[in-house]
Amino acid sequence: MNQTSRFRIILARSNQVSVTIHRLVVTLCALIILWWGLLPEVALAQTQTAPPPQRTQQPTKTSSIQPYLDRVIKQLTEFRLDNGLKFIVLERHQAPVVSFLTYADVGGVDEPDGKTGVAHFLEHLAFKGTTRIGTTDYKAEKPLLESLERLDAQIKIAKVNGSKEKLTQLQQEFKQVESQAVKLVKQNELGQIVEQAGGVGLNANTSTEATRYMYSFPANKLELWMSLESDRFLDPVIRREFYKEKDVILEERRMRVENSPIGLMIEKFIDAAYKVHPYRRPVIGYDEDIRSLTPDDVQKFFDTHYVPSNLAIAIVGDVNPAEVKKLAKTYFGRYPAKPKAQVKITAEPKQTQTRSVTLQLPSQPWYLEGYHRPAINDPDNAVYEIIGSLLSDGRTSRLYKSLVEQQRLALNAEGFSGFPGDKYPNLMLFYALTSPNHTVDELAAALRTEIDKLKTEPVTATELQRVKTQARAGLLRSLDSNMGMAQQLLEYEVKTGSWRNLFQQLNQIAAVTPTDIQRVAKRTFTPENRTIGKLLSKQG
Repeated sequence: MNQTSRFRIILARSNQVSVTIHRLVVTLCALIILWWGLLPEVALAQTQTAPPPQRTQQPTKTSSIQPYLDRVIKQLTEFRLDNGLKFIVLERHQAPVVSFLTYADVGGVDEPDGKTGVAHFLEHLAFKGTTRIGTTDYKAEKPLLESLERLDAQIKIAKVNGSKEKLTQLQQEFKQVESQAVKLVKQNELGQIVEQAGGVGLNANTSTEATRYMYSFPANKLELWMSLESDRFLDPVIRREFYKEKDVILEERRMRVENSPIGLMIEKFIDAAYKVHPYRRPVIGYDEDIRSLTPDDVQKFFDTHYVPSNLAIAIVGDVNPAEVKKLAKTYFGRYPAKPKAQVKITAEPKQTQTRSVTLQLPSQPWYLEGYHRPAINDPDNAVYEIIGSLLSDGRTSRLYKSLVEQQRLALNAEGFSGFPGDKYPNLMLFYALTSPNHTVDELAAALRTEIDKLKTEPVTATELQRVKTQARAGLLRSLDSNMGMAQQLLEYEVKTGSWRNLFQQLNQIAAVTPTDIQRVAKRTFTPENRTIGKLLSKQG
């Protein structure tokens, strides 16, 4: 799903605070983001070498950023194929490398009821290859895959009927056929082709609202990428190693939820915060749904959502836009045009009273607090980003200085906006880890005090300018690499309707006033809009 190869989901027990505090803080950040699919994750054992940084010249501190932005916009080309597939191409000739990002406008929110996890499952299977890649003999492999699907259906029936002898027979036959099919698989052939051609960063992620596939190549491998990526979604073999991958995903869920106190807490928390919107469902899926998914379920989901009009591709680096367009027509123009699926997303009703969930598990005590806020395209989006920075952006933030440094109630206190996604109305989430001999209730009171200050005390000009500078610098840093630029361009293109809104965000950040902050804080941080999560320590 995301850059989650950076993180290992580790939860140490609470009696070794001095040793485990850093791990626990990183764990919660990782779990919150990883669990809900907000960062790229290596789906399988693909190439994991990070792409070399390709830096573009940044403006000096004393100069305006406008020339930089104008230059970027001038170097950008966009076009749409006849079948509806959108391309965004940005020329950056500083180094002979190119980054590619394929963005499918589909994620966890688009899954049918009872089929949670199917979007993430499909992401995993997208690395298994085609009828030409990933197999030694697809003609021999295909009937074996069909037999596995048939046997799996019979095994499910035998389990329901309670026929142990029949079940054992079918399971043995399933293992035999699966063993034959595995012998025909060329493991990770896509990754090997990419690596041998000098490619790096083969990766993918699934979030609540999108699925992204990415990697980088030397500039002279543009056509190879066109061939590989177009075949990948024109001729995928969804059934290859389907049942093996199901076991991998079930193990992921056990690691993140069943065996993780904070994972359980997050699942319960988001389920309390949302009552009808599909944001309430975990991207990885519920255990029973994952177990019941079939190859036909995944194939149907692919056929419905992976249509040209629901895909967008960003190509950033040392390329010629005219050549890109020519090759795109040749390779991606083969996709038949299909209408974009219209999934009805149920709007979440306004919350009218405080909601809370408490768990007692073998864990450090954590406190979570969330507030509903509008989607990314709301006029006040930049205000929410500034509020998030004021309260929880690093060691200069209000929460850290007050709860950690001054009162010493928390070992860490942070938060962020856009949980578990931002395409639809979402949450501003805050969380803190208690210091020894302090309680989550003390944390809650101190956190509330800092939040209430935003409603009653205007932010000073100095503090506001500091967080604006940090926010601007953070956004510019995200555009510093080819892949970072590709990701941001597509996020804004798909979610807001135009990649140009990425650059408008800088102007919107600069325009935020203390009055805006007070207005939004008063509207948002109310008891009836609040969801509370308490993870209490259970000894034993």
